[in-house]
Amino acid sequence: MTMQRLLFLRIGIIGSLLGATLTSLQAQNTPAAVSPGAGTTVPNPQKLGLQQSIDVALQNNLTIRQSQIQLQGSELQLRQSKLNRLPNVGGFASQNFSSGFNVNPVTNAFVERSILSNNFQLNSQVTLYNGMALQNTIRQNDLLRQSNQQALGATQNNVILTVVQNYLNVLTAQEQFVVAQRQAEVSRAQLDRTQRLVNAGSVAESNLFDIRAQIANDELAIVNAQNNIDVAKVALLQAMNVPINGVVGTFEVEPIPVPDPAFDNYGATTQQVYETAQGFLPDVKAADLRVQSDALGVKVARASLQPTLTLNAGVSTIYSNFGQQRRIADGTTIQIPQTIVFNGVPQQIFLTQDGFRTEDYTFTEQLRNNMNRSVALNLQIPIYNRSQVRNRIINATLQQQNSEVAAANARLQLRQQIETAYTNLRAGANRYRATQVQVEQLDLAFKAAESRFNAGALNSTDYNIAKTNLDRARASLVQAKYDYVFRTKILDFYQNKPLTF
Repeated sequence: MTMQRLLFLRIGIIGSLLGATLTSLQAQNTPAAVSPGAGTTVPNPQKLGLQQSIDVALQNNLTIRQSQIQLQGSELQLRQSKLNRLPNVGGFASQNFSSGFNVNPVTNAFVERSILSNNFQLNSQVTLYNGMALQNTIRQNDLLRQSNQQALGATQNNVILTVVQNYLNVLTAQEQFVVAQRQAEVSRAQLDRTQRLVNAGSVAESNLFDIRAQIANDELAIVNAQNNIDVAKVALLQAMNVPINGVVGTFEVEPIPVPDPAFDNYGATTQQVYETAQGFLPDVKAADLRVQSDALGVKVARASLQPTLTLNAGVSTIYSNFGQQRRIADGTTIQIPQTIVFNGVPQQIFLTQDGFRTEDYTFTEQLRNNMNRSVALNLQIPIYNRSQVRNRIINATLQQQNSEVAAANARLQLRQQIETAYTNLRAGANRYRATQVQVEQLDLAFKAAESRFNAGALNSTDYNIAKTNLDRARASLVQAKYDYVFRTKILDFYQNKPLTF
């Protein structure tokens, strides 16, 4: 697992804290995930943890699979560019038949008969020099592979953050559900108290109608909160690329409580965080590697202006059914008359020589006897090619410029994200402090209202309002607390810091 992925896993764990609630839920063991096939892992837990959600999403995400395939393609391209330095070897074989007036391919003699012939060739070629195109192509493809590898890490990070966000939405919806239940419990308790007061003649019966209406509103809020939980769970399963199949209501997500934050000044400036982050984030590294790769692409295009020197070697041979013949002595002799002039007088003599017969060379013998070997150095000098090379150089230069702009944009987005994280950190601290004060004051107000309500000096509606305001403020305090912790860990992530509390 890469360092970038580990860092995003860390920040993902902290992200879940943003929606965590102070109300403890009964945790159950998580069974192992099961796979129904088709390459998709489907969890079937009683309680789903953030780490399990991330693992399933990374395994099932189709965009990640596409990035992995693209990485494999770049690795294959790099391997092929290295193999291009080796000589290529090719073979050729043919069998021909012709009749009538022909040329014997072995003897080059004109004959008038049917000829059956074979031709065999073995050729090899290796590039000795082509303007460093082979070497620069290897370096270019290696940088492209590294860029795709970093891009895969960036894609995994995006998937992780998407899962964390949806996991957070489930926790937030669950917290809202708890708040809605509290409000309904307060309303029902008030209904009992009001009923007793009405029976005692202390308050008017119309107060019961107000309480019942409030209970109806609270029940509707509970239904809406449950619906929000279901919708958030659906989004989480979709982020994990897992079919719903009726499992939305059969699992819960695990909250992760943390201590109250300490509001110390953050130990680094935005510039310091930015300088650290751009050194290890995969998005920036992928963009920089693509710029370097495209710069080598310009050199590869310029190499086409240089001469190309190649070494060629070949071996060939032929066979013909009417090829060369050999003479073989048959054990007989023949007398051949000859006329010579001796002292001006012609005289006839007889020469004796061995008799012979003719025989065709065999297939193997012809192949061996007709063997031809060749070695050649070829120098190709480009003179004019309708400006094709010049246009390729211009196109490669434009590609490099486009990559440079993309790299600059990646750094710009990183700087803006860090600046936003800093602003959110300050805003989160201010919101938490203000909410703390709000909870303290509303708690005092509720205690006073409770005392007055028990004494019969306050109606149930005002008591319910005081209690509801306190519950909502406490829920907001929880949200503000985890929001501040999350923003802090975001900045820690940009500095490659380990997870600490």
